[in-house]
Amino acid sequence: MRRTLIRSATVISMDDAIGDLGTGDVLVEGNRIVEVRPSIDVAADTEIVDGNGRIVIPGLINAHMHTWQTGLRGYAANWTLLEYFRRMHAGLATVFRPEDIHIATLVGALNQINCGTTTLVDWCHNNPTPDHTDAAVRGLIESGIRAAFFHGSPKPEPKPGEPHFSEVPHPRREVERLLAGPLADHDGLVTLGLAILGPHYSTLDVAMHDFRMARELKLIASMHQGGGPAKTPGGWEKLIEAGLVGTGINIVHGNDLPDNLLDIMVDLGVSFSVTPENEMIQGHGFPITGRLLKRGVRPTIGIDLESVLAGDLFSAARVALSMQRALDNAESRKASGAIPVTTTISVREALRWITTEGARMLGREDQIGSLTPGKLADLVIINASDLNLVPVHDPVATVVMQTSLVNIEAVMIGGAWKKRNGQLLVDGLGTKKELLAQSGRRLVQDIERQGRAA
Repeated sequence: MRRTLIRSATVISMDDAIGDLGTGDVLVEGNRIVEVRPSIDVAADTEIVDGNGRIVIPGLINAHMHTWQTGLRGYAANWTLLEYFRRMHAGLATVFRPEDIHIATLVGALNQINCGTTTLVDWCHNNPTPDHTDAAVRGLIESGIRAAFFHGSPKPEPKPGEPHFSEVPHPRREVERLLAGPLADHDGLVTLGLAILGPHYSTLDVAMHDFRMARELKLIASMHQGGGPAKTPGGWEKLIEAGLVGTGINIVHGNDLPDNLLDIMVDLGVSFSVTPENEMIQGHGFPITGRLLKRGVRPTIGIDLESVLAGDLFSAARVALSMQRALDNAESRKASGAIPVTTTISVREALRWITTEGARMLGREDQIGSLTPGKLADLVIINASDLNLVPVHDPVATVVMQTSLVNIEAVMIGGAWKKRNGQLLVDGLGTKKELLAQSGRRLVQDIERQGRAA
């Protein structure tokens, strides 16, 4: 069995029983972590990785991202949410071919690994045909990332005689096909979830259908909540009355949820994924980070859209932390005329949002999210001797507040190295980047050509 020992590193385990180790070892056997402590003795055939000057952390968990838009990086940077609906979902999304979905998903997932993400929640809602869906799943599998593929449905403007997307139930046959095929293993590297419309974007009948299907098939049901008036006012209350809201329901954004409804959802065990930078850029509103914390629960953090912003999860966590501290500081000034006597949110708290909380949202806290013996060996090595990180006074602060892509020295997923010495271990990366560029150019040309023809 393959063994790897990371020796004499600073270890941030995110496991309360283990804590942080100023100088510690991490031993991996096969695809599992087997020991985390100082001075581990190993057999002669063990690969030894020098951890001196390095910080080892659990692999990051990106709780919400649409990798199918990777080929359009930056294209939507100046759009509001309303423009995004019109120009992306009713526009560009309609000219995607399966090969566009494949290369965008593949390169988007590889970039997540490069940035230190080991588990990606890929919210794919541009799959008008099974070929598009299969292309996305294939891209995730080829990348080597651990992923939850959240199967969604496209949102074009209806043609004459067609129903609006809000009136179309989630396609059960397609979900069952995936469960019987490439995503059959609930503990596999790539697993299945549902990216449903929810009551904000669907009729009540559709929402009832989708929630019941998710519960029957034992799949996480994730949905966007926010962005204009709800399609079904009072829909959440009816779903709650039907007993369909609870653990396994994931809300993305949720900026305009009223307090009384948020209270009920928290009590029922609903999880929440915040995409802080994009929510503020596109007009969703302020992220609900602080509202959740006041209720005793934590958010998970996602990137959302590389068509708008960068795919670096450390940056997203910093934005969430900084934004909420700013709101807390402003509230204190308003109430007392002074800033708080101490910070309201610690950097360790922010690190939880992109590690242990992501695992909890996926129902996999016994497998990923911390450096705990018995869990899957998903981890990141940060070069703390880099110019922008020296000196390290508080390793957690260094990780959350200073670390960037340049410092991600190595990434391991399931005991296998995916990045070493600052380089992704992937063949033909130059060709993949060129295919992505070609795809992006064609998509833009096609939609512009349609616009001229209209």
